[in-house]
Amino acid sequence: MRARSGLDPGSVWAQRLGQLERRLRTKEERIVVLETENAALHLKLAEYQGLAGRSTNEVLQLYSAHGQQQKLQRSSVVTQLHGAIKRLKQDLKSLRSFALELSKDFQRQSKTYLYQVLTAVQGIQLQNEAMQRHFLSGVEKRKNWVRRLFPTLPVCWHLRAVLLLEKVFQIKAFDLEQSLQEVTERYEKEKQRRRALHNTLVELRGNIRVHCRIRPLLPFDTAAGHSVSQDGQRNSSEKVAYAADDETVLVKCSRPSHASINKTFQFERVYSPSESQDTVFADVAPLLTSLLDGYNVCIMAYGQTGSGKTYTMLGPQLEENFAYCIEDASELGIIPRATQEVFRLISEKPPGSYWVEVSVVEVYNNEIFDLLAKDSCGKVFGVKRDVVTTREGKSDVPLLTYETVENASEFLHLVNKGLQLRVRHPTLVHAHSSRSHLVVTLTITTIVSGDNFGTSWEDEQTSQRLNKEVSCTFPQKMRENKSTSSSRASSPAQIEATEKMKQVKTRLQLVDLAGSECVGMSGVTGAALRETSFINRSLSALADVLGAIAEQRSHVPYRNSKLTHLLQDSVGGDAKLLVMLCISPDQKYLTESMQSLGFGTRARQVQRGQVKKKSFPVPSKAK
Repeated sequence: MRARSGLDPGSVWAQRLGQLERRLRTKEERIVVLETENAALHLKLAEYQGLAGRSTNEVLQLYSAHGQQQKLQRSSVVTQLHGAIKRLKQDLKSLRSFALELSKDFQRQSKTYLYQVLTAVQGIQLQNEAMQRHFLSGVEKRKNWVRRLFPTLPVCWHLRAVLLLEKVFQIKAFDLEQSLQEVTERYEKEKQRRRALHNTLVELRGNIRVHCRIRPLLPFDTAAGHSVSQDGQRNSSEKVAYAADDETVLVKCSRPSHASINKTFQFERVYSPSESQDTVFADVAPLLTSLLDGYNVCIMAYGQTGSGKTYTMLGPQLEENFAYCIEDASELGIIPRATQEVFRLISEKPPGSYWVEVSVVEVYNNEIFDLLAKDSCGKVFGVKRDVVTTREGKSDVPLLTYETVENASEFLHLVNKGLQLRVRHPTLVHAHSSRSHLVVTLTITTIVSGDNFGTSWEDEQTSQRLNKEVSCTFPQKMRENKSTSSSRASSPAQIEATEKMKQVKTRLQLVDLAGSECVGMSGVTGAALRETSFINRSLSALADVLGAIAEQRSHVPYRNSKLTHLLQDSVGGDAKLLVMLCISPDQKYLTESMQSLGFGTRARQVQRGQVKKKSFPVPSKAK
C-alpha cells in the first residue's frame, strides 16, 4: 500500500512539525514585538503620569496661592473696616467729650454772667440808695450842699448847679441801666446757647428728656379728710418743693430732731406753680415738628395721685362726664394742644399728603382695654386686647380699633368717648383718681410720590394732581362719593399714580400714667386696693426697664408688665421720649415727691443711642 500511494508518513509528520515550528517562532517573535511595544507604552504611561502629577501639584499650588491671596485681600479689607470703625468710634468719643466740655464751659460762663448780673444789680441798688440818701432832703438841702461846696458861687446859680448835678446823675443811672440790660441780654443769649448745646447732646446720646412741674397748693391739701398720714409731721401743709430756677428743683427735707437738708435735682426744664399750660406746651411743641419729619414721639406724665398729671395732659374736666372744659382755651392740656398743633402743621402741607388715625387704650389691672371698640349697635365699650411682639421685635396690639380723624374736633370727640370708659375711683388723696394708665396714639401716614420725592413741594400742580388721583384710596374719607371713586379707579393714570405712592407711618403716643400712691394715705380697700397694687407694680416694672436700659443689660424685662410691653417701642426703641414729672409741694407728700424725682433722675441717665428717623422712599429714576 505504501508503494501504491507513494507517500511516507514520516515525511508528512516532519513537514507538519516544521510548519508548526515556523508558526511557533512567528508567534514568539510577535509576542516579543508586543512585549516591546507594551514596555514602551508603560514607559510613556509612567512619563505621562509623572507629568500629570506635576501638573496637579502646580494646580494645587496655584489654588493655594489664589486662596492665600484672597485671604490676604479679605484680611486687608477687614483690617481697613476695623480701622475705619475704630476711627469713627474715636471721632464719636471726641465729639461727645467736646460737647461735654462745651456744655461745662457754657455752664461756667452762665454762672459767671449771672454773678456779673447780680453784682451789677447790687451795685446799682447801692448807688440808688446813695443817691436817695443824698437827695432825700429836697432841693433846699441840695442848695445848701452846693453852697457848702461852692461858697463863692452866686446864689442865683445854686439851683442851676443842683439841676446840673441831677442831670449828671440821671445820665450815669441811664448808662448803668443800659449796661445792665446788655449784660442781661448776653446772659440770656448764652443761656439759650447752652440749652441748645445740651439738647444737641441729649439727641446724640439718645437720652430721655425729663421736665418737672410743681403744682400749687390746693384746697384739699389742707382738708381734714385728706390729712390722714402715718406720722404727725405729714399733716402740715408746709411747702417743701420749690423751683430754684428753670432747671433746678429744691426740696427741703426735714425730720424730727434732725437738721433740715436741702436737696437739688436737675432736669431739662422745671416749671414753678405759677407757670401756665401755655408755657408747658411751648417746650413740648418742637417735638411735634420732628413728628412730621419722620420721628416717633412719646410724651408721658409720671407722678403720684393728685399731683396734676391728668390736668397737665388733658386740662380741666367736667365732673359729670369728664369731657373737656374748653370755655377757657388757655387751660387745655398737652393732648388737645398737641392735636391742634399737629393738624396745624398738616394744613401747611399739600392736601391729601397726610392722614391721621387715633386709638385710645387703657391698662387696667395689667390688662389692655380698647376704649374705641364698638358693639353691633355702634355703641362704644371697652374690649380686652392683648399685646404681642412682632417678628421685627416691635410691640403690637392685634385687632386694636383705629379711627380716622380729619381735624382736632373729631379727635377730641373720640377721646372724650374713651375717657367716659376710663376707670376712676375716689380716694382720700384725690376725689377723681385715675385707676388706669391711658395711652392715646396718633398714627400719621405720609403719602410720598416715588418720582417726585426729593423735590420741593412748590410744584403745586403736579403734587396736587397726584394727591387728588390717590385721594380715593384713603380710608373712610372718600366713601361718600363711591361713583366718583369707581370712575377714577378705572383710569389708567390713577392706577399708575397709585403705584408710585409710598406710605411712611409715624406715631405720637400721649400717655397719662396712673398715679403711684401710699395705701396708708389713700385709704383704699377692697377692689381699689387691688387696683393700687397693680398700678404700683406696673410703675415699678417701668422703673426696672429704665434701669436695665441705663445699665445696658443684655435682657430688658419689657414683658414683666403689659404697660412696659405696650410702651416698648417708645421707652427702648426709636422714639423721642419726654417724661413730664408732676409733684406736689406739700410736706405730707414729701416721700412720694422724692420717689418721683428719683425716677426722673434715673430716666435722664438712660442712653439709648441716637434716635432713628423713619426712612422715606428713595426717588425712582426716570426711564
